[in-house]
Parts: sequence; C-alpha cells; structure tokens
Amino acid sequence: MSLRIELVSPEKIVYEGDAELVIARTSDGEIGFQPGHVPFVGNLVSSVVRVALSDGGVQRIAVHSGFVEVSDNHVALLCDVAELAEDIDIERAKASLESAKSDLANDPSNSEAVAAANRAEVRLEAAAGI
Repeated sequence: MSLRIELVSPEKIVYEGDAELVIARTSDGEIGFQPGHVPFVGNLVSSVVRVALSDGGVQRIAVHSGFVEVSDNHVALLCDVAELAEDIDIERAKASLESAKSDLANDPSNSEAVAAANRAEVRLEAAAGI
C-alpha cells in the first residue's frame, strides 16, 4: 500500500505520484505521513518536503507556506510557491540569499529581506539533496 501525493501551487500541479512516506514541516513541527495515517490538516511553513518513493529514491520539494491535508491514503499539499529540487536555479538562489543578507546588514528589521533569505535557504537546502 502506498500514499497518493498531489502538490499543487496556484499556477500548476507541481508533483503527483505515489510514495511510501511524506515528511513535511507544519507550524506545529515536522510530521511524517505513511499509508493508513489518520486524517490531518495543517499549515505548512517554508521548508523542504521529502517524499520517499517506493523505488528507494527521495523527491525533495521546496515549499513556501500553504496547507497539507491527509485522508484515505491521499496527501494533498496546497502551496503558494513550490519547486522540485531539480528545477531550482542554484546560482539564482545563491544570488538571492546574498542580496537578502546585504539588505539585512543595512536594516536588520527588514521583514521582506528576512523572508527572501528564508526562501533562498529553503531552495538551496532542497537542491543540496540532488
């Protein structure tokens, strides 16, 4: 038995497939979902979702807020922005991180720079697994 995974952003279906395990970070902490998991709804925070595939591989996905809903061996992840690890432009993420760090050096209370740095760090973390 496996889980059916659907990860959807406003623009497109980012990922869909079957998995043995999904690990996501919610506002209450990290949680793993396996077949037979009880129904669950939670707020996703900016982090890397890891999907353990039945062939032993792992799909890493950078998500930037949203919701996760689990029922009947189906995991739906609804995200504002989501990127598969292999689709991440590493050089662009590094440049975004450096720019955000520079902005924070000038104004440590710049909430937009804090958010930009966090998004870049999540992208780099997801891409590091490939």
